[in-house]
Amino acid sequence: MNRRKIRPCIIALAALWLIVITAGCASGTDSGKGATPTEAGESAAGTKLEKIRYAPLSGVSGLAVSFGAEKGFFEEEGLDVEFITTKDPIAGLTSKDIDVADVATTTAIVAAGKGAPVKIVSSMFRTKGPFYLIASPEIKTVDDLKSKKVGIAVFGSGLEVYTRVILKEHGLKPEDVTFIANSTHQAAYASLETGQVDATIIHEPFASLAEKQGKGHIITTGWDYLPTFHTGVLAARDGILNEKPELVEKLLRAYFKSQEYAKSHPDEYKAYYLNHIEIDPEVLDLALEREEVLWENNPDVDINALNDTQQIQKELGFQDEIYKVEDILDLRFIPKK
Repeated sequence: MNRRKIRPCIIALAALWLIVITAGCASGTDSGKGATPTEAGESAAGTKLEKIRYAPLSGVSGLAVSFGAEKGFFEEEGLDVEFITTKDPIAGLTSKDIDVADVATTTAIVAAGKGAPVKIVSSMFRTKGPFYLIASPEIKTVDDLKSKKVGIAVFGSGLEVYTRVILKEHGLKPEDVTFIANSTHQAAYASLETGQVDATIIHEPFASLAEKQGKGHIITTGWDYLPTFHTGVLAARDGILNEKPELVEKLLRAYFKSQEYAKSHPDEYKAYYLNHIEIDPEVLDLALEREEVLWENNPDVDINALNDTQQIQKELGFQDEIYKVEDILDLRFIPKK
């Protein structure tokens, strides 16, 4: 496994996930627990595995899943998982190229509400937005952003929602700032470094990296402003829910087992992280410690939170109508604790 560095403007986000899944997953399967790779579709014990195609989160957000695959948690459930990288999980689910995917909650709701053959089957390991508004050192508070350039990732995205709500809570209107579509992760960080923006909404580990390198600092955290805005679900295509629902149940069990193991074995998980993505260990410690409160590993789906999320979307003009979420949920397979 090649080791790569998280450095601004050097590695594209997509490459990070490719690095994560390369070892043992090139053929779509995982070797499990670091053992010698087995025959495709067969476990180390020689039992037949059932194929399922799963598109996890890209970048470091999906790292705990690959960690769990290496530990053998998916194989223990009898699954031969093909990990798929995609920029459009709904299109993959609709075309039947993907069976289950990690999806932004708003994307899943709108797609299913408009008739896409998909259902929300579980919350992801976190449901609150892991977003931080970071600013250059001379900007001390959100109030200081008036007449400044603010990065919002992608227009119409959940990150823009958080940015707009934060500004509104501080009495700033959209016309009081200049919004810049500065992408995410490395690209967003680079835009702050180079002065393209004065502040930006961003994920970890870049918030901690900004602090460590003195390039910026956190002026507020998104979930303090939108505590019920739901940001992540697992969605499955209707076909697999109708034809092989047991595979979805097994995938969810392995998914949450992977997340729980990573969270409860921090030293082992950090070693795995650092072995796959080269990053300053101090930055990693800061990032994981800050986000522990978000790492809930609760698969339950809060219908009230989904409705709150839709209402906020509609108020901002990001969603035309409110969909009945009960019609787009299939929660039969949520793992029982």
